[in-house]
Amino acid sequence: MLIVDTLSYKTISANKNTVNKEWIVVDAENAVLGRLASEVAKIIRGKHKASYTPHVDCGDNVIVINADKIKLTGKKMSDKIYVRHTGYPGGQRFQTPRELLEKHPERVIEKAVKGMLPKNRLGRRLFTNLFVYAAAEHPHSAQQPKQIQL
Repeated sequence: MLIVDTLSYKTISANKNTVNKEWIVVDAENAVLGRLASEVAKIIRGKHKASYTPHVDCGDNVIVINADKIKLTGKKMSDKIYVRHTGYPGGQRFQTPRELLEKHPERVIEKAVKGMLPKNRLGRRLFTNLFVYAAAEHPHSAQQPKQIQL
């Protein structure tokens, strides 16, 4: 004889109406690029929440400040190479993190985090939740972001 318990467990999936999105500030000063980027990607994806759902944007909005003070370990500042293409024949261009930090300091963190997000429409949508600023000021004070230490 089989006795069925009356307790029923249901898996609750979050959707865009039920998800609780917050604003978080991360200070990149003296942080190692890859370690910071992996934590930021995890927060943007929503994996730190109990209500994580893989196919839904359930992560938080992340503001990264002091992007120009990021650190890279070893010889990566001069040996690592970012490759892009202009779209024209012979248009392959190469940049080191040092050159990129001089011109566009926020792009180093953006490239690192984007590479850790899914390569599909959801990943492109999640990337819009990242805001990177070279200085300590940001225009998102109206959202009352919480400062966290990574």
